[in-house]
Amino acid sequence: MGDSFSKKENKNKKAKAKEEKAQKMKERKLNNNKGKGLEEMLAYVDENGNISSVPPSGAPKNEIDSKDIQLGATPRPPESTTRTGVIAFFNSAKGYGFISDDQTRENVFVHTNDLQEPVKERDKVSFTREKNAKGYYATAVKKINSRGR
Repeated sequence: MGDSFSKKENKNKKAKAKEEKAQKMKERKLNNNKGKGLEEMLAYVDENGNISSVPPSGAPKNEIDSKDIQLGATPRPPESTTRTGVIAFFNSAKGYGFISDDQTRENVFVHTNDLQEPVKERDKVSFTREKNAKGYYATAVKKINSRGR
């Protein structure tokens, strides 16, 4: 008796898979990178620490005095102490709010104890930004009269 349809289908699938495997093996053999010469595998590092395939030239090296080497983080320029912003939210009953910083577009917390005069939402203010464990907060908050009130 002959093979059923599913058996023929399985045989065909297996034959096709075997054929594909043989094809992939041929491709791997053709694209084989084994057997490269030593010169092709070498990489060089220049005096600046960059990797290159070209050997370094015989040019004289620059001597660096060990006293000129600075270890540690690069010092940052000091931030401007006074910033400007707009009161984005202020709850006078609870005594706190947030200032939208013009420079960073971040919301900075402000407490009523740090206000030098009463403020309300959308007032333009100047302030000093300081940092504590919870993040940045505003101190020395003053209104700026920008609309000629």
